[in-house]
Amino acid sequence: MKRIVIGMSMILAVFAAASFIAGQTPAASSPEQPAGNGAPPLSNPLKVALLEWYPANQVPTYFSVGQSPDGVAFDGANIWTANNGDGTVTKLRSSDGAALGRFSVGGRPSGVCFDGADIWVSDNFGSSVTKLRASDGQVLGKFTVGHQPYWMAFDGGSIWIANGGDGTVTKLRASDGKNLGTFNTGGSVAVAFDGRYVWVTTYHQSVVRLNQDGSSAGTFQVGHNPVGVAFDGVDIWVANTNDGTVTKLRASDGTTLSTFRTPGSPYGIAFDGQDIWVTLPESAGAAKMRPSDGAILYTPGVIGPATGIAFDGANIWTGNGIGSTTASKL
Repeated sequence: MKRIVIGMSMILAVFAAASFIAGQTPAASSPEQPAGNGAPPLSNPLKVALLEWYPANQVPTYFSVGQSPDGVAFDGANIWTANNGDGTVTKLRSSDGAALGRFSVGGRPSGVCFDGADIWVSDNFGSSVTKLRASDGQVLGKFTVGHQPYWMAFDGGSIWIANGGDGTVTKLRASDGKNLGTFNTGGSVAVAFDGRYVWVTTYHQSVVRLNQDGSSAGTFQVGHNPVGVAFDGVDIWVANTNDGTVTKLRASDGTTLSTFRTPGSPYGIAFDGQDIWVTLPESAGAAKMRPSDGAILYTPGVIGPATGIAFDGANIWTGNGIGSTTASKL
């Protein structure tokens, strides 16, 4: 009998402990608990898995580059800026912004593009692009293109250069710079590649879509004076500078899906894997937009007359334009 009483006492003790623990644990339907250390509730498990806890970098961080940085590109580890005011490109380590070199290319560098091994830089006041080895900035060649080349794109095998001075696009083989053709678009500012087509913004209210052989695959109306163009994996986004809008086109057929207002005149544009970013040279500097409805999610404040923009896998970088000597990390 004594053993039965002891056994029952132990069972009751276990139940009591379990009830106490359960009382200290929030029910599945209860509100989410704070993450601690001032962070908001961990409301999205996907963001937790990607370590996207919350937007920690609420203000820009500035890094010295050359004079009047324009185009910006990411090479998988480093950020490159084309410094229009002093004929150089600057290489910054993306993790901490450490300067890894400034390299002379001459002229007025404007566009910069990475091909998986090398960096390409356009001379907006000339008719050439320069190829540099990404590892050490060694100049590997200079190649003639159209007049006043601006922003560029890589299609996996070739570099496409928008030549603003003569309304053409030049295609160079990335391995050796061989000219594979120059194609008339009626005006060329910037280029994006969607995995199948090459998209070119023009000075008119349109973007031109090209097949990879340079033949036309359609012309599509957008806003006034489109400049930057970006691909988000499904759709094409165009920054319409003169009317303060961004146009979203379905890449497969060019159908206009939406036109969104921006808090200023958008210039450069980039996709960060989730949202769209635009530079706003005349107002807030930059803005982050939700692709589904164009809602403005974040503006970092005035960072200068920012033009070029790139995403490094974690942060957005901008070249801060005429009169500046900095790039911003957002």
